[in-house]
Amino acid sequence: MADALRLFRERGFDLLLADSEVAAARGDLKIARAFQNPLVGGGGGYTWDYNPGKCESGDCSRHPWNANLSDQGLLFDLLIGKRRLKVDVAQSALEAARLSRADANRVLTAMLKQQYVQTVLARSTLGFAKDARDSSAKTADLINVRFHAGDVSEADLARAETSRLEVEQQVDVATEALASAKASLAFLLGSRDAVPDFELVPDLPPTVQPAALAAANPASLLEQARQHRPDLAASRASMASAEAALALAQRERIPDIAVTGGYTQEGHGQEAIQPPTATFGLSLPLPLFYQNGGEIEKAEAALHAQEILGRRLDAQVASDVASAWAAWQSASSRVSRMQSGLLERATRARDLVEYQYRRGAASLLEVLDAQRTFVSTNAEYYQSLGDYWDALYQLEEATGVELGS
Repeated sequence: MADALRLFRERGFDLLLADSEVAAARGDLKIARAFQNPLVGGGGGYTWDYNPGKCESGDCSRHPWNANLSDQGLLFDLLIGKRRLKVDVAQSALEAARLSRADANRVLTAMLKQQYVQTVLARSTLGFAKDARDSSAKTADLINVRFHAGDVSEADLARAETSRLEVEQQVDVATEALASAKASLAFLLGSRDAVPDFELVPDLPPTVQPAALAAANPASLLEQARQHRPDLAASRASMASAEAALALAQRERIPDIAVTGGYTQEGHGQEAIQPPTATFGLSLPLPLFYQNGGEIEKAEAALHAQEILGRRLDAQVASDVASAWAAWQSASSRVSRMQSGLLERATRARDLVEYQYRRGAASLLEVLDAQRTFVSTNAEYYQSLGDYWDALYQLEEATGVELGS
């Protein structure tokens, strides 16, 4: 499991995509923090029907030139707080992206753990199916010997062969399930090519109740979830970003006032067509026809949507915790019941019936029935064991807390 988690966090496609989204949000924040570049302009020209040679001072020229500079509204944006609001929007969006990345890690880690459990379970199921096949083959061989000795009927031989073939079917199904589970696990681990050949631990770990759940109940787990779930924190960050966006949209109704400066000259001295002249001024768009109403309405709708999403997410968290808790309790009870006697009794019953059959004290039907019960009980145990770990990882996902698994 530790190796799988390390590979997943290094190579998993979904986490790499989440990292890209964080990087994009970081770029948006850098854009918001940047100052507008000043606008610099200049030009020159030529004046017709003017003879600078007739100018008594000799400083006249027929070539005018000018230069101008504008702050493009930077100073005004700083004074009324537009730049600050833009930074607030981007900062909250970056925080939301980071928390969304943490939430993706929460969800995908639980998914990986569950897939890992299913893969180990498929491996264990295949091993048990092979053991059952060997046992069934031995029984069929014994029946075949007794048939040729005239001790059993052809019907008994057919029943034994049918049982053996049924177990062969189960082996094929288990083999396909293991291959499929390995392929799914390899994809989550970021495998780029064909499914690599890898080995798994032979069995699932024993079911030991985590200390964190010793005194737990749905109410306490829900409180933990509300404190630790990153998607709830991301929702709050998105709400803050939407509030800042609304404030910015309302502030944008104030037109940007640009401070401008210019310099113009054509010649020198008193006789120059345009003596050296410096000008300063302000420019702004007149909000006569449109006052940013559409942007404000969109920002209000976005904020309202975030409020609804936040309430829905809180309700979803409560549902997740309740469902995961019920699943874990059910799986714990089933595994405990099987480990406390059901498995041992099924194994004992099979062994006793086989022993009795070899000595003529039991029928073939009783042997086959005991074998089927043994196989189905063990298959149910493995599935319950997988359900236990699945439910525990669902509970980790629901609460956002590692439970010591």
